[in-house]
Amino acid sequence: MRRHTRLTSVVIGGIAVAATLAACAPGTGQSDAPDPQSTEISTDISGVGDVTLTVWDQEVRGAQNEQIEQLNAAFEEKYPNVSIDRVSQAFDDLNTTLRLALTDKDAPDVVQANNGRSTMGAFVAADQLRPLDDYADAYGWFDRYAESILQYSTYSEDATVFGEGDLYGLPQVGEVVGVFYSKSKLEGLGLEVPADWAAFDRALAAARAAGEIPIQLGNIEQWPAGHVFGPLQGDSVAPDEITKLGLGNPGASWTTPENEKAAAALQAWVDNGYFNEGANGTDYDAAWQALAAGDGVFLLGGSWLTADLADAMGDDLGFFIPETDAGTLATTGGTGLPFTITSAAENTDVAAAYIDFLTNDAAMEVLAETGNLPVNRTAELAPESGVLADVYTAFESVTQDGSLLPYLDYATPTFGDTLGQSLQDLLDGRTTPQQFTEALEADYTEFLESNG
Repeated sequence: MRRHTRLTSVVIGGIAVAATLAACAPGTGQSDAPDPQSTEISTDISGVGDVTLTVWDQEVRGAQNEQIEQLNAAFEEKYPNVSIDRVSQAFDDLNTTLRLALTDKDAPDVVQANNGRSTMGAFVAADQLRPLDDYADAYGWFDRYAESILQYSTYSEDATVFGEGDLYGLPQVGEVVGVFYSKSKLEGLGLEVPADWAAFDRALAAARAAGEIPIQLGNIEQWPAGHVFGPLQGDSVAPDEITKLGLGNPGASWTTPENEKAAAALQAWVDNGYFNEGANGTDYDAAWQALAAGDGVFLLGGSWLTADLADAMGDDLGFFIPETDAGTLATTGGTGLPFTITSAAENTDVAAAYIDFLTNDAAMEVLAETGNLPVNRTAELAPESGVLADVYTAFESVTQDGSLLPYLDYATPTFGDTLGQSLQDLLDGRTTPQQFTEALEADYTEFLESNG
């Protein structure tokens, strides 16, 4: 990742350390202006006058909404000259409407943009997002975040390279995909928490034999099955290979025995009756709600489900990540959707101050208090017990000692659709593991050939 050092001093604790920052005009960042990072910026927004900051987010679930509302109110209290006009939408709705909104003259100022090439990458290529390296230097974001986290919000200027270049956004939360389970169901089967994938397979077979639904899956939206396949892939394929595939960078291949093994393992789960009936036609929310209602033993899903599941299941809910055959942790994950500044934002100083406020140390405490997974200070803020302790520990372990693998739909602008349809075909038995990997390879190689 390239770090810019144009700004060497900032306002600290309200004291002007350098006059160039204390006296400069607000950043503009307009798309028809010069390079936004050549514009002087300020971290002091108290004197910018009355400003309305339009923010689009997807923090709609219970704990997500609670933290953003609390932080928004605190920001407006700190800066009474700033009013936040918040527009919140579900993840899928935001992905759909944001593409059109960013081309409008009244585009929002701050938006949450999915990290992948089809969203953030496309917006960077179209010059619709402002690079943030100058603000990152001023606010210390490069020190606040691990580079392994920031890579998922980093693109080259032309968006051909993912993971290197300029920084375009900051996430609030970490994300890790693992296995949620009912403690009482597992105890009723006479089983311990599976330590590895082999033990997990045995647990699935035991649940099936006992008349339970081993795994709840709602895949009508197509992307949820990617959060089942991704962890399975981590058991069979080397992490560096998955990272290249997931970021759409050259040097890897889908058509390998290891990827076929992962696809075959997923299809075997279907053949063995380990999923609920009609998983491809089941809504995502309906699946986790079924587990919460006592129907099923396991659900592979992301940490963002923790608060909702815990509200329904209480102390009966647990979470774990099976170890690979090599005795390591490797699973899908990364960050929540980063907050970005659009090129249409009229006052980027205010927008940057808002993003800084949402991601500073105090914000991490709010996230933890409201049942979210803070991307920073994770181990420090972990609760002593309960499912959140499981999730915090898993995230810390996989990021520090294992491999946090990228979401596979990041890879190409079309890969989300290709992967989603291919997984539905695999689950329904309409395609073989070999045909599955060949379909993904075709999308991957076509993109690489056109991306030079």
